[in-house]
Amino acid sequence: MKTTPEKLESGLARGLAPAWLISGDEPLTAGEAADALRAAARAAGFTEREVFFIERANTGPWEEIFASAQSLSLFSARRLIEIRLPGGKPGAVGSKILQEVAGLAGPDLMILVIAGSLDWEAQKSAWVQALERRGVWVVADPVGPAQLPGWIRQRAARLGLKLDDAAVELLVQQTEGNLLATWQELQKLQLAGLTEAGADEVMAGSTSSSRYDVTQLGEAMLAGNAPRALRILATLRAEGVEPTLVLWSVLQELRMLWLQLVPGPQIQGVWSRNRNAQGAALPRFRQRGRAGFARLAEQAARADRIIKGIEKGRAWDEIALLVAEFTSGGAPLQPAA
Repeated sequence: MKTTPEKLESGLARGLAPAWLISGDEPLTAGEAADALRAAARAAGFTEREVFFIERANTGPWEEIFASAQSLSLFSARRLIEIRLPGGKPGAVGSKILQEVAGLAGPDLMILVIAGSLDWEAQKSAWVQALERRGVWVVADPVGPAQLPGWIRQRAARLGLKLDDAAVELLVQQTEGNLLATWQELQKLQLAGLTEAGADEVMAGSTSSSRYDVTQLGEAMLAGNAPRALRILATLRAEGVEPTLVLWSVLQELRMLWLQLVPGPQIQGVWSRNRNAQGAALPRFRQRGRAGFARLAEQAARADRIIKGIEKGRAWDEIALLVAEFTSGGAPLQPAA
């Protein structure tokens, strides 16, 4: 039977299968699934646990694993044999042993195999099929961009946190799909004693050790003070603030200006702590027109592609160009050759 980490808890409530396979590219949910299985096994009386690491196919301690699975415990305890297979390729010898130990699993012996991502060929292999027939296959796939906001809200609710739309959007941008980093940011909010959080709170947790924060960067940009804006940007970079956080905040200021200039602006839900400072920038941006906004948007898109590794370049330099052009009222700035 195949399942997901999200459905594992309800599955464990129905009882433990003799064999388990956990695979996938998402380390957070795969690790949590393994922890949940170990806890359930201990609660069910599996007090002995042996762990085997397979670093290379066909060269692992396969005979030792098979001998352990065949042996009886001296104290008649229920046993868990855990086999860690990061590469997902056991080789011919390992595949045969895994099929045999899957057949030996039963009421007093539980087999847990933890593998990395399995390609299409590996998923159809005999050892995977043998484990699935004898038990449960937990697939820990990455959470896609469309599902990530819902995942964040669900995880926040687990911690007793309620997030607004701006906070969720900021976490999506800041962590770029890294579930472990996202989970750590949510735990920071919980440890701060919060039950509700917006972008301000998320940002405060991310820049708590910085001399400046991105709000001050926004103030300088809106005021057209390029030297101060670039000085703040350099400090944020030196203090280890993530470039995704800085870029997100610049885009929020740009979005707020755009929505105040286009007909029928709908600015509710757009984050900015600098709304009162927008007035000084509006005339400058009104003169730029749509072409000016499009130029800034393309500059920001290029910075985003560089941060994500899609395009070559230096992300902080690209953000500096964006900040400088944002504060200016003249011709577009070009990166140095």
